[in-house]
Amino acid sequence: MALMITDECINCDVCEPECPNEAISLGPEIYQIAPERCTECVGHFDEPQCVQVCPVACIPVDPKRVESRETLWAKYRRLVAEAKGAAAASAPSPVLPQEGSEKEEG
Repeated sequence: MALMITDECINCDVCEPECPNEAISLGPEIYQIAPERCTECVGHFDEPQCVQVCPVACIPVDPKRVESRETLWAKYRRLVAEAKGAAAASAPSPVLPQEGSEKEEG
């Protein structure tokens, strides 16, 4: 189940940095949760961190996005794999010596 942020949100900015999946962002009026990134902190914590820190308790489970724990684990594994792929893609390439640029010993 993905979580959602309701209209009771006061835009306090407390939840966004707590999300290990970077699923929370500022929407047009209030913060919002990207359901494709929300794992309810499965793989990171025992409880959803945004729910724990929200001072107005405006982050319930989204009834339109019911997901099993297994589905949340699969989503977590996909996000980890994507992050590893992005990190590998942005890593600098090793600098290799050009052919013939080495001095011959004599």
